[in-house]
Amino acid sequence: MTDTAAAVDATGDTSDPTKGAYRRLGGAYRRLGGGYWRLWSAAVLSRLGDAVRTPALALLTASLTRDPRTIAVVVVAGQLPPLLFGLIGGVYADRWDRRRTMAVVDGLRAVLVGAFAVLVATGRTSIAVLAGCAFLLATLGTLFDASAFAILPGLVPADRLATANGRLQAGTALASGFVGAPAAGVLFAIAAALPFAVDAMSFAVAALLALTLRPTRPTGARQNGARRNGAGAGSVPRGRSLWREAGDGLRWIRRDGTLCRITVLAAVTNLAISAMIATLVLYALDVLKVSEAGYGAFMAVAVVGALIGALGAGRLARRFGALSGLRWVLLGQTVALAGLALSRHPVPGALTLAVFSAGTAVWNALWAAYGQRNVPAELLGRVGSAQRMAGMLTAPIGAALGGFVAEAYGLPVVVYAAAVILALATTVAWRTLSRGGEPGRVDSSASTPTS
Repeated sequence: MTDTAAAVDATGDTSDPTKGAYRRLGGAYRRLGGGYWRLWSAAVLSRLGDAVRTPALALLTASLTRDPRTIAVVVVAGQLPPLLFGLIGGVYADRWDRRRTMAVVDGLRAVLVGAFAVLVATGRTSIAVLAGCAFLLATLGTLFDASAFAILPGLVPADRLATANGRLQAGTALASGFVGAPAAGVLFAIAAALPFAVDAMSFAVAALLALTLRPTRPTGARQNGARRNGAGAGSVPRGRSLWREAGDGLRWIRRDGTLCRITVLAAVTNLAISAMIATLVLYALDVLKVSEAGYGAFMAVAVVGALIGALGAGRLARRFGALSGLRWVLLGQTVALAGLALSRHPVPGALTLAVFSAGTAVWNALWAAYGQRNVPAELLGRVGSAQRMAGMLTAPIGAALGGFVAEAYGLPVVVYAAAVILALATTVAWRTLSRGGEPGRVDSSASTPTS
């Protein structure tokens, strides 16, 4: 705790808004602990680097070729690794010390992007180099994401996991939506290599932050009942095949009825959401009549919604619990999508999209918290990776369907169809997700923080 925060706590004086702000910040730091905030900083810095690099890579690709098929090769190269290696990343996140894994991965990413920046600065880039760099970075990213997901329960009390995940969601939304993406174009205009140099520095700092975390190794279930399904609990025996270990995560989800239902619901809703997102730019321009100059502001409203939702995830968990909270999130998103489908003006369209984005951020925080609370520590990397992979598998299908439906029946039909799918998912969730599946209420205010 800082000296300022300590002084405020001692006096209890909140008449000065500055002192009140310090007190709230100090309270948030103490509740989640110093280890969590170092993890938060490492994860947000890594995401900031991604947000700077991704648009810069697209601009660099466009400067080399105008062939959309060639550009698509670079895009696909960055999207394939989570599907190809997501489960394997989860295995190594469970095998290795997660703190060191995160540090090594970000160190390797710093070296890789730094070398790429040198190639850009010296004019030695090609489409093959761009695609190879995108592929390698995304491959390393699968291991970082799995390790970060699995290490969190070792840093935060179980009853603070929803808040902790919400703060991570908020930080990454802020880094990518308001800082990284806008800065990428400016940096690229100054020098094509500059965004990649910034990305390399962000990974290097994140690697150092990861090293400051205390070592964590899988130690068993965090919560009563976490071993109830007997799917791979306990230490991983040596000599097992990599793919068999990867299958442990899938088997755990299949045997855990609640996690299985959450995973299926996420995959189905992601199908609908991807269809909507794939056609959103055209819907905004042609149906909502958003000007091209105003499209950035229109999407910024959605980022604000995601920020608000992420920051409120812990409060929602305290009020309803994780499972009941997921039901309310789906209901809210269904109503928001219906409102977006009915909108024909930029203002209501932006507001309904903001509500929808808020729901997405809350969903991500709550499902992560539920899994981290109920899955054995030694399986968290594999289970989390399997859940993310299930959602990723339906995303390209949804995007393709969205394009075909929009061409055949019109843009509004895509949004209406997405709202109908979410309504059906909400009905299923209301019948199958209940508070009874939780071992206890998430995010109790009477928690004892760790640091």
